[in-house]
Amino acid sequence: MENKIVIAADSTCDLSAELIERYHVKILPLTVNLGEEQYLDGVDVDPDMIYRHYEEKGELPKTAAPNLSRFQDFFKQHTADGSDMVFFTLSSTMSSTYNNAGLAASEFEGVHVVDTKNLSTGGGLLVVAAGEMVREGKRAEEIAAACRDLAGRVDASFIVDDLEFLYKGGRCSAVAAFGANLLQLKPCIVVRDGKMGVGKKYRGKFPMVLQKYIADRIGDASDVELDRIFVTHAGCDEAIWQQCVEQVKALAPFKEVFLTRAGCTISSHCGRNTLGVLFIRKTPLAES
Repeated sequence: MENKIVIAADSTCDLSAELIERYHVKILPLTVNLGEEQYLDGVDVDPDMIYRHYEEKGELPKTAAPNLSRFQDFFKQHTADGSDMVFFTLSSTMSSTYNNAGLAASEFEGVHVVDTKNLSTGGGLLVVAAGEMVREGKRAEEIAAACRDLAGRVDASFIVDDLEFLYKGGRCSAVAAFGANLLQLKPCIVVRDGKMGVGKKYRGKFPMVLQKYIADRIGDASDVELDRIFVTHAGCDEAIWQQCVEQVKALAPFKEVFLTRAGCTISSHCGRNTLGVLFIRKTPLAES
């Protein structure tokens, strides 16, 4: 008899409560520090608390990966009944989460750690794919191997309306931020090989830019897997994300279109008016 398989991930996968319940995903939260106070991402802190703290104090939060001890406790808790586990982490180039998970997993025979080489629902796409594979009866090691291959086909990107958080977080220069804001430039941030980079730059008001961006990313959809797509935002107004969801549905016959809100870790780096479409392509993305 095959072991039961637990699908798990760190909190940066940004899956909705609905999807976490559908696939019985176990979540290990990252740590969020607001001043002297320490919280757990999605447990006792949410993105709106981060934004309020920034507005009041002018201080961005600091996020940290779960340490080795927390991983050990988490793996022990969810495999004590003999279950195997496939655990998904934020890109190893962006955080020590993958390294810590791998060290802890070496003490457990049935725990398989997957570097999503992505962030937010870019990694969430792999978690959902793994959940589907569990339903198909695949073994844990098969699921982990398949998802590592699938990682190269995840198309993850987002548009940032204001570069203030990226600048304050040290991810872009003051000159770049000033020039972009002055010219009303909205950069498309893309994830390639586990790293963030700048793609096409759009000019104009945020809602109009999002329409152009979504049309560019999906194109004629000939290279897009149509099982599912995520529209993920970091606190945009409802009118904005609703427009984007409707546009996605009009562009291609996706079986499922998921709207999700980015969690604390992602929101603390990009800021409130950020939105992306994330999906899987039929062919691997070109390496940067």
